[in-house]
Amino acid sequence: MTVCELCGGEAGGRYLCERDTILLARRLDELPVLYAEVGECLVPRRSGWGEIVATRGAAGPRAPLDEDVIDNVNATRAAEVVHLWRVDVQRVRWPQHGAPTPAGLGADCRWLAMELAWIAEQYPGAGDLAREVRELEGQARTIVGDPAPRPQRLGTCVAVDGEGVICGAVISRVPGQTRVQCRWCSYVYESERDWLLLSHFQAKPSQSQAS
Repeated sequence: MTVCELCGGEAGGRYLCERDTILLARRLDELPVLYAEVGECLVPRRSGWGEIVATRGAAGPRAPLDEDVIDNVNATRAAEVVHLWRVDVQRVRWPQHGAPTPAGLGADCRWLAMELAWIAEQYPGAGDLAREVRELEGQARTIVGDPAPRPQRLGTCVAVDGEGVICGAVISRVPGQTRVQCRWCSYVYESERDWLLLSHFQAKPSQSQAS
């Protein structure tokens, strides 16, 4: 019997049991959202129209930021850790391929999630990968609290490519987030003009639906 490298339970010949594989998939899905919220919690929020959604927390002066926390719990570090795991998984599975270039936390999390069945069954480092992703999640939750913030759907991406085709991918953000990058076309919504265009070009309900 092969035991799960994370929990020590029966794994049916795999490196990760089914339960921990499912948990790893969930964590990889939530990690980009958690670390987007970490950035909002650690960086002083900007004022202005772009901050559509009210931030959480009590009113009053902000507490001094703990620089040690910023150094150790931030999206840049999380992206570096996850990318190193992507590089190693690809090295083991496709040794003939070159190392992938950094693509951002969200892209690397999605790539690992798509390879999760193979990772659980074939990747010797599966337990360490799951353990480190779990640690990244735990560190983020010490900043943002629990439960994890839920993304809010803002509409569909209105960016237009060189051929005049509108992207149309769903655009979401967590409360307080003022910069959002489309996961499909990579267009960044950040300025007041960006948010106005996104809002203006969303489909409006018909009069029959509104009445």
